[in-house]
Amino acid sequence: MIRYGIISTAQVVPRFAAGVKESKTGTVAAIASRGIEKAQQMADNLGIPKAYGSYEELYDDADIDIVYIATYNKGHYAAAKQALTAGKPVLLEKPFTLTAEEANELFALAQNQGLFLMEAQKSLFLPVTQAVRQAIREGRIGEVKRLSSVTSYPHIDHITWFHDLAAGGGALHSSGSYPLQYMQYITDRQISEISGNAVIPTGESDLQAELSLKLGVDVLADIFLTVELDLPSGMTVYGTQGQIHIPNFWKTDTATIHTAAGEEVLAYPYQSEFVYEVNHVNDCLEKGLSESPVMSRQLTLATVDKVARLYQQWQER
Repeated sequence: MIRYGIISTAQVVPRFAAGVKESKTGTVAAIASRGIEKAQQMADNLGIPKAYGSYEELYDDADIDIVYIATYNKGHYAAAKQALTAGKPVLLEKPFTLTAEEANELFALAQNQGLFLMEAQKSLFLPVTQAVRQAIREGRIGEVKRLSSVTSYPHIDHITWFHDLAAGGGALHSSGSYPLQYMQYITDRQISEISGNAVIPTGESDLQAELSLKLGVDVLADIFLTVELDLPSGMTVYGTQGQIHIPNFWKTDTATIHTAAGEEVLAYPYQSEFVYEVNHVNDCLEKGLSESPVMSRQLTLATVDKVARLYQQWQER
């Protein structure tokens, strides 16, 4: 079994742990927090054998095969660097880091240590994502010409650091990786141009962001992220002969293909949306890979760089 150590007791942790439990060859062996009380409480709730009151104790545990890091956004870099330095492979939650320099440093460190490192991007591994990608490759909706995405996450105040841009808060930091990486993956095209605008109250983080993209040379796309509006979230792929709508694309089990012949629903029910990502990570470890062939180093580095540049532009304005 691949033995996972979890860093943080964030709200995503129970769902990730459920994915590991459902996976073919994974188990959660330990969890760590900055205080033993929180770690022990979550360990008891989730049936995790060991709890640690510091990250360092978990990194030093010889029984841990890989570390999953789900700290607040700014903490990703330091926690991942410490884990890699201690000789642990790492699955690091998105956004991977807040700067391109940090991201490059982590991948260089992993390479020097001969360790696996991947950004956690569950959406790419969902069965419905694979089905959508295959439908596009087969030309089921003709030639893809445009994509449009909306991600709405109102009632964000339970995340205490969300309004702190320096802490990695903001709509783009929190949700931007999903559509940016999903669009590239399902279309097999890289982002060639990107621009955007954001609503950023003085001294706070962005509450709304709207991005305009070009994928490759012939596909346009737009991304809208908001914590101020309660809107239906989803992505639509427009082709010359139809379209595909993917509701809540980062966690969905369904998508609908619309063509002149009618509608076709793609349905892939699951128990945990994390299990497919975990199975992929386990497979990479068993094969001795240092990076994922799906959620690649290149995709992560390009995303971190683009997001950082957008924030820099907005702050300069």
